[in-house]
Amino acid sequence: EALLWYFNCRLMRCVRCPVAYHATDVCLAAGCVVLSNNSIVCPNHFSARRGVKNHEHVNVSWCFVCTEGGSLLCCESCPAAFHRECLNIDMPKGSWYCNDCRAGKKPHYKDLLWVKVGRYRWWPAEVSHPKSIPENIQRMKHDVGEFPVHFFGSNDYLWTYQARVFPYMDVDANSKERMGKGVDGVYKKALEEAAVRFRELQAELELRQLQEDRRNNRKPPPFKLIKVNRPIGKVQIIVADLSEIPRCNCKASDESPCGTDSECINRMLLYECHPQVCPAGERCLNQAFLKRQYSKVEIFRTLSRGWGLRCGHIIKKGDFVSEYVGEVIDEEECRSRIRHAQENDICNFYMLTLDKDRVIDAGPKGNEARFMNHSCQPNCETQKWTVGGDTRVGLFALVDIPAGIELTFNYNLECLGNGKTVCKCGAANCSGFLGVRPKGRRMKKNQAKRKSQAVLTKEREDECFSCGDGGQMVSCKRAGCPKVYHADCLNLTKRPAGRWECPWHQCDICTKEAASFCEMCPSSYCAQHRDGLLFISKLDGKLCCSEHDPCGPDPLEPGEIREGGNRHESLRAEH
Repeated sequence: EALLWYFNCRLMRCVRCPVAYHATDVCLAAGCVVLSNNSIVCPNHFSARRGVKNHEHVNVSWCFVCTEGGSLLCCESCPAAFHRECLNIDMPKGSWYCNDCRAGKKPHYKDLLWVKVGRYRWWPAEVSHPKSIPENIQRMKHDVGEFPVHFFGSNDYLWTYQARVFPYMDVDANSKERMGKGVDGVYKKALEEAAVRFRELQAELELRQLQEDRRNNRKPPPFKLIKVNRPIGKVQIIVADLSEIPRCNCKASDESPCGTDSECINRMLLYECHPQVCPAGERCLNQAFLKRQYSKVEIFRTLSRGWGLRCGHIIKKGDFVSEYVGEVIDEEECRSRIRHAQENDICNFYMLTLDKDRVIDAGPKGNEARFMNHSCQPNCETQKWTVGGDTRVGLFALVDIPAGIELTFNYNLECLGNGKTVCKCGAANCSGFLGVRPKGRRMKKNQAKRKSQAVLTKEREDECFSCGDGGQMVSCKRAGCPKVYHADCLNLTKRPAGRWECPWHQCDICTKEAASFCEMCPSSYCAQHRDGLLFISKLDGKLCCSEHDPCGPDPLEPGEIREGGNRHESLRAEH
């Protein structure tokens, strides 16, 4: 009833432009100035005051798609930034705005955001309603378009606007990258509080949406149910001659001919037996695709991921769940459909690669398998089988699945459109985005030492080599160097473009090619200047500078630098 009221209530219209919102806190954009019961001045009319630091537009120094730095295309209305190559667009002329800003998306009350304050790191905060904040904060000077945010951890308030904030997402709530070594207590507390609050708000929204769907008896989006793949355009379905179909050595008298426990050569090679060729005849147990021996499934509405598929009975590990059926299209048609989806803000894709020339699109036509959601820790997997001479895709159980459990598989998608697609699978190893490899378990130090075989080097470190903290990094482009840094730790005003190499490869004194390095910090020196500055530690045999010698009088921790005060301590005062 509440949602119905939201959408049936009166509109509040901007007196300066055609913008209008429903007169509720759910719809009204943060930063609106309310003039009367039906009149507002919307945030589009914000005008930055000269000399006010918090009015300066700031963009992030990494790409919203790939998270790398370099030459970025920056939005003129919000902090978003992208590589032109990641968006697959030509360099625009004049001002450029991201898709969200062109669509008119604005922050709303109760939204969680990352907020930029001065030179400090992006800090998590919640958009507060002006009526709910302390009186002294209400009296602070602010303009149309500005809204108050409540910072987690410090409990401070600040008036800010759209050009200095970007949305907090699921990946932020699940990420531990920002919890690196050296994070001060206030910031760590802020991250923990923000994650808890985000999950609370998500649960409220999902429950409300689920109740609304049930009340309206909402059904899955329409599609045409088909039982076999349908070729589109020039695409052909291959049909092999019976003489070309391989025969197995099973016999009809076997206990389970061509079954999962048999030694059927066809099954081992992912070939399905043909009923007119298999020696086992009608007793053959390797014809699941042809006979559509699918598991019993049910389409249902999930809390956070739209429609999903769950099993109606116990499925054993290795069991055939269903075939992935749809229209079979070529690469050209696939690109055309993706382009149409992007131009029309269609977010759901049902495409699955069949082979190098063909793709299955279960969007317009398919079977129940199209509703199976992605998971970074799935209970099903796709397998490509040869059936009657052609390739077909089946879904098989990776583990024993109890009745009523949602069925999932890993999409292994590439990112499409303006930014990554947030993953909401909720798995412990969730990567945060579709198409990004799931996170693996980290080995403890003593476990890593036990590996007597080849030592694997990480492609990229997780923490800044200068301060030991996590977050958004600048990565060294020298081959084999995994080191990453905060741009602020290197005193860089912007992220470097091109093949940037980190300071670890340059002498601290003359900037020539470094020959020796401290293993605890970025200090490095050429052969001429290393004498007296680097030496082998008596404790562990590592090459280190005097500051990080474990046997020294006042040794620093790895990554720690000797500075006066903590660079985060004054954030409370800045707020």
